[in-house]
Order: sequence, then C-alpha cells, then structure tokens
Amino acid sequence: MHCAQGPLAGIRIIEIDAIGPVPLAAMILADMGADIIRVARAAGAGVGAWEDVGGDILHRSRNVVHMNLKDERDVESLLQLIEQADALIEGFRPGVMERLGVGPDVCLARNPRLVYGRMTGWGQSGPLALRAGHDLNYLSITGALHAMGTPDAPPPVPLNLVGDYGGGAMFLIAGVLGAILSARRTGMGQIVDACISDGATSLLSLFYAWAPKGLWQDAPASNLLDGAAPFYRCYRCADGRDVAVACLEPQFFAQMVRGLGLEDRGYDQNARSGWPAMEAELAAVFATRTRDEWADIFAESDACVTPVLSMAEAPLHPHNRARETFVQRGGIAQPAPAPRTLGTPPSISEPGLLSMAEAAARWGA
Repeated sequence: MHCAQGPLAGIRIIEIDAIGPVPLAAMILADMGADIIRVARAAGAGVGAWEDVGGDILHRSRNVVHMNLKDERDVESLLQLIEQADALIEGFRPGVMERLGVGPDVCLARNPRLVYGRMTGWGQSGPLALRAGHDLNYLSITGALHAMGTPDAPPPVPLNLVGDYGGGAMFLIAGVLGAILSARRTGMGQIVDACISDGATSLLSLFYAWAPKGLWQDAPASNLLDGAAPFYRCYRCADGRDVAVACLEPQFFAQMVRGLGLEDRGYDQNARSGWPAMEAELAAVFATRTRDEWADIFAESDACVTPVLSMAEAPLHPHNRARETFVQRGGIAQPAPAPRTLGTPPSISEPGLLSMAEAAARWGA
C-alpha cells in the first residue's frame, strides 16, 4: 500500500535502498502522498543489518520491490519504471550507479523529465568525493561541530540530526521537489547533487552572517546560543534530570527569575561579566527541586523553562498527546507525519512487497 492522499499525491519516485538520509527523505515524501517504490536487494542477496536500519519506521508508507542491479534483466525492469517516474533518489558513492548501468545519463536518456536525486556526504565532486565518511566526519568540515561543546574538551558527538537529517535529508527533499516543479514547467529533468557537508554549512548561514559583525565568536561556549549564556542552557535538578532554559527576551528572562525567587539579585541579563555568577546561582536553585516540580512551577508562564524529556517520556507529554505528535503503528510509538498540510493531510500507510511485474503494472511500465 501507499499513501493515496497528501500534497504530493500523484508524484512517482523510485528510491534506491540506502542508509542515512535517503530513507528518511523517502519516508517524509511518502507520508505526504508521493507514490514511492523502494528498490531493495533481492531476497537472500546478503542484505545485512545496516540495510534495514530503522526499517520499522523509516520504510513506512511505500512499497518495496526486490531487484538485483547486477542482473541486466532487473536493470532493464528498473529503467522501464524510471520511464514512468518523476524522480529517483539514491545514496551511493559517486560512480556506483553508473557502474550498475543506471547512472543519470542513462536514466535521463530514457526519461528526459526525470529528477535524479543524489545524496552523499561529500558531494559528487571535490577531493573527498570518493572517500568514506559518516555524519560526524561530514559535520567536522563545516564549522558546526567546532561550535558545539565546551572549550576544555573535544566537541560532543551530536545525534545525526544536524548532518544526515538536517543537512542531508531535508536538502535532498527541497532539491528534488524544486527540480520536479522545474521539470513540470520546462519538461526538462536534472541532477540534484545533495551533499551533507553542503547542507550542514547552509544551516550555519546565520552564524556566518553574525561573525564578521562581531556578533559570533568562533569558539565553543562563547556566544548567546551555544551554552555560554546562563539563560540559554540546561540545568540539572534535584532528581538528576534536567530542564531547558531559553529565556532570551528580557520579559521572559524576568519571569524565569521570578519563578526561581531571585528577583532581588538585580541581574543585568546581557552583561557578560555577570554571567558566571548568574549561572552558579541559577544552577544552585534548580538543584533544589525535581525536574517535574520545576515543570509545574513554570507550566503557565512564558519563562521558557521546559523539562528535558527522554524518548520514552516524549510521547506522553500533554502537548505531544494533544497534537498527536506520536502515533502507534504495529505496537511501536513513532513520529507522526510532518509537516501538516491541512487541506491535503499526510498519513501513514503500511509498507507492501511488490513483484517486478506488479511494480511495472502499477505504473503502466
């Protein structure tokens, strides 16, 4: 089955099975209604654990067909599907798809309006293009990893939200959808060179704009948004759990101070010379109550103080429950489709297995 509604209903996309950003991008596109056929290795062809990372969730809302792209007959079957597709997305190193006989030149010759979405860490060109790497490596050359953490320790290992998913999947989605719009206007497809290191760099645009104006220091824990400010960081509570404090605006800062009972300190919020003493006092007060006690105290205020929830706790939070941010499928709590398009709402459907003949019949190939 596939999602028959949503703003992308009628868009046909071929997903060449991959790890990292590609399955997340395909999941989001499929939740929004795109008819996606995921091409995976033939059953028994040595598919390892990495080829199905997160499949219970990341492979939802689309069908899969098993193919051996080292078999000329399967390659021809794929090319026949490509003739009917709006886009193809893949996540191999540069040159792999060409060696399999389904590189962009071959595919665009069969379907000139095809959008060929390529997802890599280093991009299709440059001295690192053919080198191995993972999210942390791609992030390391952008400036983003250096900006995280504290000056007295190596950068922390962030979740792959910034690189793989922020710099990768989201930019792949944007590039593919933009190119589909262009193809529908011009009749001409094109290659989308989506690259994690490019995308993560783009996410740093604000900070690169601030730096020459003296508004951003090129050192970790030295700036307003990197943990240096005592009113924009997390604090440990009496029960060993944490709260997030993000009261940047003076009116919100004032509410936070009142909630802590520190009005008499007369804090000058933006005076950096006072930040160390302020941080120590805030940390001492937050340590006197549990996380949930602080959450209750600040629940009805604009102090921008919120509990840091675990993944197990997040689906139970009243806001997430009210918005149905998480849904249950197959006994698994998982993120609901996002973004929400209210006129053509996205939805989740169960993945299905197609034979090559069924895939061809589905698209009239």
